[in-house]
Amino acid sequence: MKEVALPLTSQVIASLSAGDEVLLSGVVYTARDRVHRIIFEEIVSAQKKRRKDLSLPFPLAGQTIYYCGPTPTPPGRIIGSAGPTTSSRMDNYTPLLLRYGLKGMIGKGSRNVVVRQAIARYGAVYFVTYGGCGVLLASHIKEAKIVAFPELGPEAVWRLLLVDFPAVVGIDCKGKVFPDGS
Repeated sequence: MKEVALPLTSQVIASLSAGDEVLLSGVVYTARDRVHRIIFEEIVSAQKKRRKDLSLPFPLAGQTIYYCGPTPTPPGRIIGSAGPTTSSRMDNYTPLLLRYGLKGMIGKGSRNVVVRQAIARYGAVYFVTYGGCGVLLASHIKEAKIVAFPELGPEAVWRLLLVDFPAVVGIDCKGKVFPDGS
């Protein structure tokens, strides 16, 4: 397994190939459907008004998003169950976020061809992790803090510190897809 430090660099992204098993360590931000829509609408609004300043819950440039909505935190734990959600629900928003600097995504399931092309165009990477293993995955989260939209409950934005978080490169920066390699 390859050890991958977050945030991602262009060199690290270029070194990854579809199908590589990785252990991710570093900071990620959680974002699901509603947060993606909020970010997307903020970018579109800024573009229409020709504003350069963006009011985002975290900086997109160079960051990795984990498509996850953790369950409530049990006593004595850092976070509740933290498994991935289905990534394709974010496909309509992803190309624009990649254009604005997002470099990595972690989730489960396949992505559409437009997202795959955008990943290649913007030099990003999509990691898949194991569905149904939320408690196991949570054991690889060493710090967790809500940083935006607490009113959204499980869809709030969390800042997570991962250590040796297991994943597989699902789509590499060349647009190749695991498992079929196309």
